[in-house]
Amino acid sequence: MLHRVFFVCLFLALCSAASSLSCSWMDHKFRQFSKNSLDLIDTMAKNSTNTTGGAEEDDTVTFPSDLYSQASKASAEDKLDFTVQVLEEVVRLFEADHSSASWQESTVENFLNIVTRQAEGLRSCTGGHKHKKKNKKLHMYFKRLSHHVLENKGHSAEAWELIRKEITTHLLRTDPLVSSLLKTN
Repeated sequence: MLHRVFFVCLFLALCSAASSLSCSWMDHKFRQFSKNSLDLIDTMAKNSTNTTGGAEEDDTVTFPSDLYSQASKASAEDKLDFTVQVLEEVVRLFEADHSSASWQESTVENFLNIVTRQAEGLRSCTGGHKHKKKNKKLHMYFKRLSHHVLENKGHSAEAWELIRKEITTHLLRTDPLVSSLLKTN
């Protein structure tokens, strides 16, 4: 009987340790990668000769604020899954033809590398082997950005500047989701 109690306690301890989302990557690298991605997207704006003076307000796609509200109230694992999906969608979006934007190619490549590594690092904190169902509303939002803003405007410099601003907002919104899970020092 004592052995059974011991094994049950051991099993529960292992399960709770495995479900903990605290991992060294998140605790030690997330802030650095987040800052780097924001710095790079800001550098893209500084290196840009794009103007959005002719861009209309209805050129943008409605920002999914309700999705961020839901994510902020979700479990730690769901917050990370949501953030990983945002980062992966950003990478897919920026892999489109951005030759009309006046950004330096090396800056865009560095940005994509940082965001990809950020997504991989966060995925490793959730035991990235499992395939979580993607948030369909979030996916459709990014699809609308790609179609409504980029494709309809011929991947123009103005369209890319709208996308860059929109993505900056997303990066700023996902940062607190993950930061709320970090160990305090």
